[in-house]
Order: sequence, then C-alpha cells, then structure tokens
Amino acid sequence: MLCRHCSTSLRQTFLDLGFAPPSNAYLDEQDLVRPETYFPLRVMVCDQCWLVQTQDYTDAEHLFDDSYAYFSSVSQSWLDHAERYTDMIVDRLKLTANSKVVEIASNDGYLLKNFLSRGIPCLGVEPTSSTAVPARELGIPVVEEFFGVDLAHELVQREGKADLIIGNNVFAHVPDINDFTQGLMVLLESGGTITLEFPHLMRLLEQNQFDTVYHEHFSYLSLGAVNHILAAAKLRLFDVEELSTHGGSLRVYACHQSDPRNVNPAVAHTLTSERQAGMEDLSCYRDFQQRADSVKNALLEFLIGQKRDSKTVVAYGAAAKGNTLLNYAGIKPDLIKYVCDGAASKQGKYMPGSHIPIHPPSMLEQDVPNVILILPWNIADEIKAVAKARVPEDCSFVTAIPRLRTL
Repeated sequence: MLCRHCSTSLRQTFLDLGFAPPSNAYLDEQDLVRPETYFPLRVMVCDQCWLVQTQDYTDAEHLFDDSYAYFSSVSQSWLDHAERYTDMIVDRLKLTANSKVVEIASNDGYLLKNFLSRGIPCLGVEPTSSTAVPARELGIPVVEEFFGVDLAHELVQREGKADLIIGNNVFAHVPDINDFTQGLMVLLESGGTITLEFPHLMRLLEQNQFDTVYHEHFSYLSLGAVNHILAAAKLRLFDVEELSTHGGSLRVYACHQSDPRNVNPAVAHTLTSERQAGMEDLSCYRDFQQRADSVKNALLEFLIGQKRDSKTVVAYGAAAKGNTLLNYAGIKPDLIKYVCDGAASKQGKYMPGSHIPIHPPSMLEQDVPNVILILPWNIADEIKAVAKARVPEDCSFVTAIPRLRTL
C-alpha cells in the first residue's frame, strides 16, 4: 500500500486488530441469521509524512450509507461544545448575515442550527440521508453528497465561496484526504477560514486509545501530518487549539497561503511537543500493539471474574469505539448482557460482530446490573450522571481505556 498523502510505500504496521465488521453497521434481528461482512483492521504509519492510516479494504460509500446511525445531537456535552464554538468563531471572525458558513459532514444539524439562529447563512454537506433529514427539518439546507474537489467546484458555481468552512471529526473519515483538502481550498473565499477538529494522534498514543481505530477512520492525525497535507493543497496552518473532546483533539485553523494573518505561536509549540514525544520516529509506534493487547487482556480477565462471581455486567453507549474494543476482545453476550444507548436509531438493534442487544436506558431499571462498563470513555462523566439515577447505589461503573478503572 502507498501512503494516502505522499505515496510513499508503507512498511511499518502500527496496529493490527484482526478482522472486524464496520463499527457503525448495527444489526436488525433478522440480520443475526445472515452472513456478516468483516474487513481486516490494520493501521500503518508513513515514515515520510507521518500520516497514520488504515489499509484499504472498503470504501466510504459502504461505511457511510443510508443506515448510518451516528447522530451528534445525542450527546449533550457535544451540543454544548458546538454552541461554545459558534459563540467563539462568530466573534473571532465577525460573521454577519452577509457571511457564508459551510460545514462538511454536518450530520443532524447539531452545529449549523446555532448559526441559523443567529441569522448567518449556512449550508451543510452530509452524504448520509439518515442524518441529513433531521437537519433539513431544522431548516438547514443540506447537499447530500461526499465532499471533494468536484463538489467544491459545483458549490462555488451554485452557492459562491465560503467565509468559514467547518469540518468536525470528518478529516479522519475521508479515504482521499488530498482530494478533500484541495476541495476545501477551492471552496474557501479569499480571506476565509477553515477550522478542522480531529482526535489528536499524540493523545491516542499516550492514553492507549486503540478503540478509536475503526474502518470509518481512514487516518489518525498529528499536527505535523496535517501541516504537510494542508500545505500540499496551498493552504496554510495559522493556529491550533488543544481540546478535551474525544479524549484529546486538535482544532486547527487554516487559510489560503497568500493570507496575511500571522501564525500563532501555538502551532510551533504543538509541533515541538509532537517531535519531543517521538512522533517522527518509528520507535514511537512499534510498542503500541503490546499496549493494546494489555488493555484487552485486563478487560477480559475482569469480565470473566465477574461472571465467575455471578455478577451481571452490561455496557452503556453503543459507540463505534465500543465495537472496536468488544470485537478485538471477542466479547459476546455471555460476558456483557446488553448495551444501553440514548439514540433511538440504535435501540432494538444489535452491536456488529458481538451481537450484543441494544436497549434504551430504561432497561437498567428492568434488568438491574451489578456493573456498567462505559464504552465511550470520553463522555464517561456525562453517562454516569445519567445512568446513576436508574441503578442501585452499589452498582459500579468502569471504563477500560486507558486502563481498567472504577469510576
């Protein structure tokens, strides 16, 4: 395989999680008696541009189809994050009713509704109809296509260029990252701003976040790699912020290369931090498999121990990262009886691979567990606050990442 960005031959494996179904391919009951599609889940690292990336086995159309079940609005903390961003960026860029905002991967309108309420014209680009429909119901215009250079040219002709382009947790999801980035450049107005948010590879390494590896994530991004990718598309990185979302993310700010804005010192600081962490040295990536295996083994030992003691363990949060963890560990309903999730789109379905049933949170009161494993550890506090009211005081809450611990 060649690197998605610089076409260097990839030789170094970062992580091999065996075979797994797509992490958002939730199953209906009738699917349980049908064959299930599995793909290899292997991640490589480029020793030239340092882009960490999955090996190619499937395409975006297969992963992001009409049954896509991730709705951003389910998480209140994410809605709060989106509103804070809107307040900040409207003030920073002095956006008005004469501005144009485009969000790539706008999902269910969780973010653009904030611009709409402020009278700022906006447009969503969202290829999954399951999430585009509720966004339109909020009054947000949505183009239901995958984004790239061709669509960018069409949007410029139909809608004009954008003063602000937003991409939250989409940059890692695109198989052709060069085409996507060139599309951003085409769509961006002179003097306009791009903000991209994505999980920071440095935090993944530090905190054993191997469960954030799944087929829908084609890339695992450092600021250094993103800097290379933007520059190749004639875009310039001029600021970066560290965020707590998704276990540690970056928000980068980019503009056209000719833009006169100065580069914030935070860019050099973050690039230096990455180099000091060894992220431009292959030795940094070689021991991660062993660390992932240690997390998996600790969780299995814990669950087997609970079963031996006749205690019921359930999970909370039917998140994609949870499916990676469950499938790599080979966990089935004998060890985790069911999963609760607040998203109606997932309730009544089954987790891909493990076939663990998904129920609404009210199930905790009907079939009371002894232990709740919170799968989306990045919002563990939010989930614990919601679930605690439904279970007895002696019910314990645990997470597996970065290590097994009781909350």
